[in-house]
Amino acid sequence: MEFVVYILYSKNKDRFYIGYTSNVDNRIIRHNQKSKGFTGSVNDWCLVYKEIYSHKESAIKREREIKNWKSRIKIKELIKNSL
Repeated sequence: MEFVVYILYSKNKDRFYIGYTSNVDNRIIRHNQKSKGFTGSVNDWCLVYKEIYSHKESAIKREREIKNWKSRIKIKELIKNSL
């Protein structure tokens, strides 16, 4: 099984969301369904970045690393450098 660390972007919120999952397509669908939580208030989340890992622990570690940056600039650089 593979695990994906992903970054979503919402134009309406002008915000990024960082997460990990074993099924990125289904996860994006769930993020775009109006519900409670950070992503639930809008439904325009789109995938702008992903990294694939073979171990769940590695994906969790990387997700935390990116979240701990707390820097929009570093996240934008990561996305830009992946294109």
